[in-house]
Amino acid sequence: MQDDRRKGLLITVSGVLVITPDSLLVRLISVDEWTILFWRGLLSSIAIFVVLAIVQRSRFLPGLLAIGRMGLGLAVMFSIGTVFFILSLEMTTVANTLFIVSTAPVFAAIMAMVFLRETVSRRTWLTIACTMIGVLIIASGSVGGGPGSLLGDLAALVTAVSVAGTFTVARRFRHVSMVPAMGLSGLVTALIAATVSPPMALSQSDAVYLAAMGLVVIPLSFSLMTIGPRYLPAPEVSLILLLEAVLAPLLIWLVLHEYPGNASLLGGAIVLGALFIANLASFRERPRL
Repeated sequence: MQDDRRKGLLITVSGVLVITPDSLLVRLISVDEWTILFWRGLLSSIAIFVVLAIVQRSRFLPGLLAIGRMGLGLAVMFSIGTVFFILSLEMTTVANTLFIVSTAPVFAAIMAMVFLRETVSRRTWLTIACTMIGVLIIASGSVGGGPGSLLGDLAALVTAVSVAGTFTVARRFRHVSMVPAMGLSGLVTALIAATVSPPMALSQSDAVYLAAMGLVVIPLSFSLMTIGPRYLPAPEVSLILLLEAVLAPLLIWLVLHEYPGNASLLGGAIVLGALFIANLASFRERPRL
């Protein structure tokens, strides 16, 4: 069991470290957000489908068909989250975006209560209340003339809800691998972007950044963060995933000197602190084997 836990920790932490530069890459690319979304979606979809085809071989097509209508729904929901995530990064600070998106497990808990009839504990309700207070503080900094943007913050909130919906569908149909749905999501994202605005011409540096994002960062990080939870309890996975909301803004701060503002830091500390305490408590309550 200890070997499995070490393996899970290594895989999950690696996934978080791989996804951390994602926001920085978005900021470094000079083309508009719709061009970013087109190539991000198309390249990540190609990478996911190629790997699945190589690994699964004859099981690839049956696995793709097995996701059914709910898999298509998951793909659309995750695509919507991706679109609003990139729009949020373009409109507000990286810290605001990631702090707010980190509330996705809170919305997932609410959806699980409504759609899956799961019980929500008193501690979860307290966590929900604290995270919402944190989000309001972050938004207040955007309204008060800070470096953020209220529209960007709202886009991040839509992303959090979309990701929560993805979690809920994946949990409801956990007997079916939804990895092919992630590949379809990339195609949906590319289609949405191409419909809104034709992709712009790319400079050499933009092409390199987009290739790194679409062919390496997105497919590799999502794959690692999908495999890791097989060896770790959900609360421990949630604790590790919070690292991105800490590391990515720090990376942006160091490279691009983007200070998120006092309200964002205070609200983000409340959000991450509430989620950290709740997940740590859940992990400690887990029976030891």
